[in-house]
Amino acid sequence: MINFLKYTKIYFCLSALIIGIGAVALFSYGFKFSIDFTGGSVVEYSAKQAIETNQIEKAFKNQKTKAATVERSVSGSYIIRSTPINERQEASIREDVKKAAHLKELTLLRFETVGPSLGAETVRKTIIASLVAVLGILIYVSLTFRKFSYGIAAVIALIHDLLVLVGVYALVTHFFGAEIDSLFITAVLTTMSFSVHDTIVVFDKIREYRRTSALSIEILANKALTETMVRSVNNSLTIVLMLIPLVILGTDMIRFFAAALLIGTISGTYSSPFIATPLLVWIEKRREKS
Repeated sequence: MINFLKYTKIYFCLSALIIGIGAVALFSYGFKFSIDFTGGSVVEYSAKQAIETNQIEKAFKNQKTKAATVERSVSGSYIIRSTPINERQEASIREDVKKAAHLKELTLLRFETVGPSLGAETVRKTIIASLVAVLGILIYVSLTFRKFSYGIAAVIALIHDLLVLVGVYALVTHFFGAEIDSLFITAVLTTMSFSVHDTIVVFDKIREYRRTSALSIEILANKALTETMVRSVNNSLTIVLMLIPLVILGTDMIRFFAAALLIGTISGTYSSPFIATPLLVWIEKRREKS
């Protein structure tokens, strides 16, 4: 049996460091929100020749609209975010850019428009969905193990994973241009599910041992971690090995979605044995003393 809980302070300090760096990144750089949240239009063009930014901006200005940002993606395409435009305006803009840049062909890869009201509704629904999920997990784990301490430990570990994901993704946003979009929210909710899944496996082992042994919960928790660690790591590796090629080879949209899932998977695998379990042991020992 390995004494994993011997290094609890190191686990907590490491988590605090990562969350702290993420918090600094979040407040320093902020997030880049997609039109799913802000409203507006996103147009993506592909051309064989280089296009000047001012040529694109002028084409939008001719349609009495404004290109808020013009970016060159990793794949070489041009991504433009603007105030809302319709299909007729987009077609005119494309023709203007072709003439200004002397292009034979300008391919439209993406054209999306979302109104500001829909963006606000998306934000509201996202917050509600996250709170409902956290509350549901707290109730489910508490009822399953018939102790509120199990639910509290699981939810704190879940919040830990969310903070890690949000903080690290702020760095990805700053250095690689990732956006907060509907796929990121999907990754957040998936991370919540994965985090609790691994935690329940460990908690179930602890509950099983406590039914048949009078040993302290700390010893039983170490025994449970020793038996489940290899299974948890192997389970996570199958996901990680699938996500890494998507991060490296995927398109911008898929790449950042896979990156968010990768961060969440690693954090969830770490938090179950090294955050949730030590917290449960601490809460239970406090309860026994009182």
